[in-house]
Amino acid sequence: MLVAIWIIEVIHWGSALVGLFAFVHALLQRADAYSAADRKSKPIWMLITGGATLAMTLFYLDPYSPGMIFWVPAAAASLVYIVDVRPKLIEVQRGGSTW
Repeated sequence: MLVAIWIIEVIHWGSALVGLFAFVHALLQRADAYSAADRKSKPIWMLITGGATLAMTLFYLDPYSPGMIFWVPAAAASLVYIVDVRPKLIEVQRGGSTW
């Protein structure tokens, strides 16, 4: 049982760090890169990733907790930024594909 608690803790705080990384990355990007990448605006993504980071930090990852209703969408929002928006922003700012 102790191992399961540690695994939950690692997932909880690891996901909060991923959310923080997404927020900082969104903060440091140029505002025009978002429109060039055909994504939502910079303030919207800062709000989404910042709110997700806050939700993942405040609501504990526990299957029996009502906070899971906030934690799961927050983790999904951070992952959407990491796997979809971030690569497009990097591609746009580098000048497109090298293929």
